[in-house]
Amino acid sequence: MNINPKKINSLIKEMEAILRKIRKGEEKAKPILKKIHSHHKKSALNLVHYHQFRKSDFRESQRKLGNLGMTRFANAQGHVEDSLVKVLYLLYRLADGAPTNFEKAQLSTKKSKKLLKSNTEALFGYPSEGRRVRIMVTMPSHAAKDYALVYDMVKNGMNCARINCAHDTPEVWKKIIKNVKNASEELGSSVKIAMDLAGPKIRTGAVEPGARIIKFKPKIDDDGFVLKPVEIELITSTAELVPAHAVPINADWLGELVVNDKISIVDANNKSRKLKVIGSFEKSVLVKSSKAISFKTGAAIESSTLGKKGTIGSLPEIQKAVRLYKDDMVVITDESIPGSSAVVNEHGEVLEKAHIPCQFPGIFEKVNKGDLVLFDDGKIEGIIQSITKNSFEVLITRAAEKGVKLKAEKGMNFPNTNLGISGLTPKDKEDLAFVAKHADIVNFSFVNSKKDVQKLFSELKKLKAYDKLGIILKIETKFAFDNLEEILLEVMQVKKIGVMIARGDLAVETGWQEIGQVQHELLSICGAAHIPVIWATQVLENLAKNGLPSRSEITDVVTSLKAECVMLNKGPYMKDVLILLNTILSNMEDFQEKNETMLPKIRKL
Repeated sequence: MNINPKKINSLIKEMEAILRKIRKGEEKAKPILKKIHSHHKKSALNLVHYHQFRKSDFRESQRKLGNLGMTRFANAQGHVEDSLVKVLYLLYRLADGAPTNFEKAQLSTKKSKKLLKSNTEALFGYPSEGRRVRIMVTMPSHAAKDYALVYDMVKNGMNCARINCAHDTPEVWKKIIKNVKNASEELGSSVKIAMDLAGPKIRTGAVEPGARIIKFKPKIDDDGFVLKPVEIELITSTAELVPAHAVPINADWLGELVVNDKISIVDANNKSRKLKVIGSFEKSVLVKSSKAISFKTGAAIESSTLGKKGTIGSLPEIQKAVRLYKDDMVVITDESIPGSSAVVNEHGEVLEKAHIPCQFPGIFEKVNKGDLVLFDDGKIEGIIQSITKNSFEVLITRAAEKGVKLKAEKGMNFPNTNLGISGLTPKDKEDLAFVAKHADIVNFSFVNSKKDVQKLFSELKKLKAYDKLGIILKIETKFAFDNLEEILLEVMQVKKIGVMIARGDLAVETGWQEIGQVQHELLSICGAAHIPVIWATQVLENLAKNGLPSRSEITDVVTSLKAECVMLNKGPYMKDVLILLNTILSNMEDFQEKNETMLPKIRKL
């Protein structure tokens, strides 16, 4: 091998300078490191080293080291000092030999890997047999009643059950937890309970209510011929539970109908429609129609065999939306004014601008002219044009060509605006008391700074749950990403910690073009702190909802091997998702160890 002494000596000087730099950073960080939990002391030190290491562009040195067949530091985030020391030792040996007083690193590569494994076990418990990466599953509401569903989840590889406090009630949460614990005990496994605090989600407010109408259509072919009449359930309006697609009618009239009775009605579109009774039951009848029909609250309905009319009971309101197009102006108001679409005259002139309220109080004092606003997971984009005390106007700069519907309860993001929102709301504090008593882990939503972590610690101390309850920080904003190092150093005061990469919210906040780099950096920074990472948002979502995975979803699962846990959302095909995910993660263990690609013997399928 032809070695150029000048190049070797140049690399030695570079590596020595970097080593001095990270050790100098260590001195500056001593006040911060003093308050770190004893279990995380070396991890916090390595995080400080990594932060200093990444302050410079290291790519040219990587190329030079690669040409010598040495490590390029691509996977060195968990043991920065040790990697530098070992490279220096080898470079010295290629030159004139290592010095006798060569100083070893405080944390070895082997020890750093053990720390990550230990931290993961502290948070999630032991892994499933043959699989390093844990699986977290979001519990649907009916998991409170469907024990068989929960049992199948545990049986097919669920390691952690996630309950979102933004939905349901403490009574429902208790039933879900009971089912998870019973299934775990029955199957001889250990499943952790993680609960999400809802956090200060900014959403659109109410929209003007629509009519109380329900529509039904028969199945037709491409030429418009009826393939199958539509079947409609008519149910007594006094029933305790009216199904979503049933039509309530007064019981005295409905109870007299029999099979083959003919029914007539003038529907909500002023169309005469005929129905035929095809089934009669104790509190309902089943009818069919060969034409589309719209039932309206209060409409009369009659039968040729009965001497009286029935009345359609109360139907749910149709959820209206604010229709928006590119270059439209929409006014964001306070919650006292329900939203509505723009009013336009016959010449296309806007008589009244579209408007929709924002649920977050005080938003008008936080935003500035020129700020970016995103609606509904980034589907709609706009720029603030003007601001008043109780409103601001947004110019829509991106929307679907045919327009989009902005409904109530849709998320609003202000990625370039520091809203100064705390990660704990009054509801979060109330829910935290339940979490501390019944769960193993709290998922802390919308953490943006170390102050948010301090507020969480303060509440946990009041509940006597400090350093007992596991903490997972959900990184879902641009500010959380920018402040990640200080956030991690703050949370490392307790032992059981993790980070969730909420890729959906992050993609909206940072931009779709940046999410690849952002999730890569998050994995690296958490790897430097030996903190387990949860790979979240839309993992195998198509399979969960529709029963068939996309090719990109399978690739995403393989990438998730760089994390310590994968989170799944709800869906009717969850059993299939768990079986497939468990299989892929187990099979890929031989090929991927955290960030490192492994090379087993090639085998044929």
